Amino acid sequence: MRNSLDLPKEPAATRVVVAMSGGVDSSVVAALLKREGYDVVGITLQLYDHGAATHRKGACCAGQDIHDARRVAEAIGIPHYVLDYESRFREAVMESFADSYLAGETPIPCVECNRSIKFRDLLETAKELGADALATGHYVASRPLPDGRRGLYRAADPARDQSYFLYATTKAQLDLLRFPLGELADKGETRALARELGLSVAEKADSQDICFVPQGRYSDVITKLKPNAAAPGEIVHVDGRVLGAHEGIIHYTVGQRRGLGLSVGEPLYVLGLDAENARVVVGPREALATRRIRLRDVNWLGDVPLDALGEGLEVAARVRSTRAPRPALMRLAAGESGPEVEVELLSPEDGVSPGQACVVYESEDPRARVLGGGTIARRTSAAVSHAAPQGADALA
Repeated sequence: MRNSLDLPKEPAATRVVVAMSGGVDSSVVAALLKREGYDVVGITLQLYDHGAATHRKGACCAGQDIHDARRVAEAIGIPHYVLDYESRFREAVMESFADSYLAGETPIPCVECNRSIKFRDLLETAKELGADALATGHYVASRPLPDGRRGLYRAADPARDQSYFLYATTKAQLDLLRFPLGELADKGETRALARELGLSVAEKADSQDICFVPQGRYSDVITKLKPNAAAPGEIVHVDGRVLGAHEGIIHYTVGQRRGLGLSVGEPLYVLGLDAENARVVVGPREALATRRIRLRDVNWLGDVPLDALGEGLEVAARVRSTRAPRPALMRLAAGESGPEVEVELLSPEDGVSPGQACVVYESEDPRARVLGGGTIARRTSAAVSHAAPQGADALA
């Protein structure tokens, strides 16, 4: 007889560590598992200097959130620990975020936080505490597969689905991870449960921004982490014309239209960031269209080995967290240092940027299985002019 977490023990004999961020989602997970009779231990990670963030609305893993998590743990009667992961978080997430921006990319720090901090370091801590599982408040589903492993699936609520940010979860990690909210209909059901359970955070606002980036000012954070690292340079049209100057590529992202400071009589978009030459490459919107993407740091959860993809595996690919998966082919392609994973989008997508994630699913189905994904290393635009090598270099 298996319990509700698909483990072969009675709930009372099953220790579950819950990653408590101080928000309503993870608080509901802890309270539900406690109500079901599990041996629950709450852990909150202090990830960055919480002094300045104590009163920030919607922050995560900082002052007020730590206080809220502690209050919930006391109310439901579980032990609660706060672990200082600031140095690990700064090195693995914040420094990596800044380096990626300076390399002309648009990184997703939440992916790296899950990969390097929550599902690696915290999972090891959970094991040290004798936990049978680590549960989180993420909206994603985990289900058993025929071979005894566990698969990762999109959440029941497509509006809350967080599978895009969790593609880097490994097969070994999935064996120990549980996501109790993945099968709930919507966030309203979570808040209703929070009220039913009498949790003080039932009406707490969701976090919106990247936790260490106040009010979305990425360039401020990067400048603080890497003083004097941003070099000024040229704004170059994809056809080779120099149109203006900029104060650092960290102030731009692929797909950006506003704030370019150009007056050329036509709408222009940022097509690419050439970090080596400190160039911002701009051009018409149609040049944003991307069909082929090369990936690095691929995490593969599928049943077919990557080296057996052959002519291509039919998948659904997602190039932004706010977009639905679209039909694509995934294959191995020749690279400079060996085979690389390539995703061919069957219909072009705009705004594909190096540093972002490309996540692949078994199908376009709302509850489809996550097959894996990787960081976008390069994209190919069919609209790039061969007469503009400095522009093409930033897009290839």
